[in-house]
Amino acid sequence: MKIKGVPYRTIWVNDDGWSVGIIDQTTLPHAFVTTSLKTWQEAAHAIRAMIVRGAPLIGATGAYGLALAMREDSGDAMLDEAYAALLETRPTAINLKWALDRVRNALHNLPGVERAAVAYRVAAEICEDDVATCSAIGDHGLKIIRDLHEKTGSKRPVNILTHCNAGWLATVDWGTAIAPIYKAHDAGIPVHVWVDETRPRNQGASLTAWELNSHGVPHTVIVDNAGGHLMQHGQVDMCIVGTDRTTRQGDVCNKIGTYLKALAARDNDVPFYVALPHSTIDWTIRDGVREIPIEERAATEVTVMQGRTASGEVVPVTITPEGSRAANYGFDVTPARLVSGLVTERGLCDATEAGLTGLYPEFS
Repeated sequence: MKIKGVPYRTIWVNDDGWSVGIIDQTTLPHAFVTTSLKTWQEAAHAIRAMIVRGAPLIGATGAYGLALAMREDSGDAMLDEAYAALLETRPTAINLKWALDRVRNALHNLPGVERAAVAYRVAAEICEDDVATCSAIGDHGLKIIRDLHEKTGSKRPVNILTHCNAGWLATVDWGTAIAPIYKAHDAGIPVHVWVDETRPRNQGASLTAWELNSHGVPHTVIVDNAGGHLMQHGQVDMCIVGTDRTTRQGDVCNKIGTYLKALAARDNDVPFYVALPHSTIDWTIRDGVREIPIEERAATEVTVMQGRTASGEVVPVTITPEGSRAANYGFDVTPARLVSGLVTERGLCDATEAGLTGLYPEFS
């Protein structure tokens, strides 16, 4: 995607041939800043501190983290240490383990002198796969938006509600849930996006809105609790969100608050879609509510907000009374019964084991 006409991905190898460039997402939307990762510890910090975030991008960063580790020391002890440390940075998104396993498996039985080059190659392959996958998700999701536009008589924009950020900032390029919106906009189909702010880290207000604004897609930022009201009054034609882990039976784990949107959508007959790449499916589990680990993050993400003052200074502000405790659950699970369909790079399917294995027979 482009920023002021310049094409960017969210992660890349710098001109020196080994350090890894990323966009510092903690500075958005007030400043666009890039930085470099030069050690695997810096890659781990970038994931943990959400300098990079979004399940596919977390996986890509983890893969390059192992490459950086192999550049430092290609021994088995370093491989095991870096793998374990990177894996524990974010427990919910399965893409991280998927990418780390893919790199580690490629390095087994290789002589040390070859490991760094192979790790960089596999990390690059993961990135290229993600770009192609997300573009295909966009193509399949575009069909849904086009059908909705035709059902409205093509007389008005298609109103789409999304939650958190599942755009190109969450992936290597294109995005998952936002990819169909980009494809529709670029195809000339009028769309309007309701952007949930997504407390406590405001990925919707800070990242999704910044993306859509940069691409020229009409959108409106709303507070998290407004979605149900809009659905009651016929102002939402469809919901589409991403996911950090999807079970083989179609339960989806996404940013906290997604479950509530799915309940409101079901009550108001609004289709609720989930867009995901193959790397987000955890074929080892069935019951998302009971089996997916839910990350609990620092309470300060709830009690402190960051914003820009009238003078232009970006400052943190405490919004809760001194002494009040805060809980910060990062994700919730939406049961498959509330999902209208899963949009993957292989097409659209029901949120069921039969639906998923129909698209991915190799896991049946």
